[in-house]
Amino acid sequence: MRFDEAYSGNVFIKSHPDFEESEAVIYGMPMDWTVSYRPGSRFGPTRIREVSIGLEEYSAYLDRDLEEVKYYDAGDIPLPFGNPHRSLDIIEEFVGGILDAGKFPLGIGGEHLVSWPVMKAVFKKYPDLAIIHMDAHTDLREHYEGEPLSHSTPIRKIAEHIGPDNVYSFGIRSGMKEEFEWAKENEMHISKFEVLEPLKEILPKLAGRPVYVTIDIDVLDPAHAPGTGTVDAGGITSKELLASIHEIAKSDLKVVGCDLVEVAPIYDVSEQTANTASKLIREMILGWVQKR
Repeated sequence: MRFDEAYSGNVFIKSHPDFEESEAVIYGMPMDWTVSYRPGSRFGPTRIREVSIGLEEYSAYLDRDLEEVKYYDAGDIPLPFGNPHRSLDIIEEFVGGILDAGKFPLGIGGEHLVSWPVMKAVFKKYPDLAIIHMDAHTDLREHYEGEPLSHSTPIRKIAEHIGPDNVYSFGIRSGMKEEFEWAKENEMHISKFEVLEPLKEILPKLAGRPVYVTIDIDVLDPAHAPGTGTVDAGGITSKELLASIHEIAKSDLKVVGCDLVEVAPIYDVSEQTANTASKLIREMILGWVQKR
């Protein structure tokens, strides 16, 4: 896909028509080839864009307007259906092109495995990278039923790639006992159940470092986001997740990229999940794009 070709489908609200003039690039990763429960997250990027038309362009939280940030919507990356190996290679190459152009990458998934090649590409540019991960699940398995390419494995992969002590997970409330033990043995930071308060404690330690933020929508309680592949009760509120995004925005972190994944619209007839996701993305754009 060429960046200088305008995407002809639905675009995220107020996206800029010119790639070269933009500070950030929004792109979709419509893949759910490895999910272990309910498929459908490959339709998330399209629906999040479609419902974004209902957003206000102004953020009352940040006192900023989408007019103040130029971001280009490159559309969905064309991925070969059912081929995770090739899909991950394509994603890594695509995001590498965004980074080479000096743009801020903002990805929309898709299952959480799509974050692995993105984080790998970002690490190539920023070798002192840290990861902030918000999720219901640890995603620290080596494999799922013998398959290492699984939406249960991306955080284990990046932790082994950049060092577990550079990965910080928040909101975790589900995972195998062995995953929690591996994290403890390898000095990886995991905050169970909550996001905002433990995040506030960690942010000063990461001041000045390049940080990539990956958010699985299921960090939210199913009452706030039922439209996802693996729902898990006991999550945080959308208010807490928004506050966490804003806490990062006012910190001294150097946010160099982010993604939001696992929105599966088919399981939420109310569309509150997609609408929540689009608002979260608005706040990520307004709060993080300038922090490079």
